[in-house]
Amino acid sequence: MGDDGLTVSGPKTRRGAVIMLLVGLAATGYGAYDYTQQSNAVADAVTVDAEITDLAVESTSSGSSTDVDYRPVVRFTYEYEGTAYASTNVFPASISPTYDTESAARSVIEGYAVGDPATAHVDPADPDGAFLTDRTSNAPLVAVAVGVAFVLVGGRSAIR
Repeated sequence: MGDDGLTVSGPKTRRGAVIMLLVGLAATGYGAYDYTQQSNAVADAVTVDAEITDLAVESTSSGSSTDVDYRPVVRFTYEYEGTAYASTNVFPASISPTYDTESAARSVIEGYAVGDPATAHVDPADPDGAFLTDRTSNAPLVAVAVGVAFVLVGGRSAIR
């Protein structure tokens, strides 16, 4: 045990270390890719009129964890260049942010009501993936951080 009471020993086998390293590299790469994609989508987006069709807050739990996270869900329809689309993207990232409390998730969608008009942002390169908030989310950066942690622990275990 370390001086701070925390020890991370990592996988016991080289195979486990390599798997952990590969998972970490994949998470880091996907997070970086998603952050770049959402940054480009925000920069290139054009605004369109949309209509809110559904609002909800979904609860999610990850694996065996007892922690529950909450995700705001907004469904909306819009038209771009004469074609009708529907989307559920609040943010431009494909990795959606989650919130520790239901009230925090609700605060993201509190300005919307079913049947109300809204402004959506459409990346011309991906017209079926419109989003409501024209700013980037930090959720992909969390994936990068988790991936880097896996790479460090897996890499350390592989060279032991």
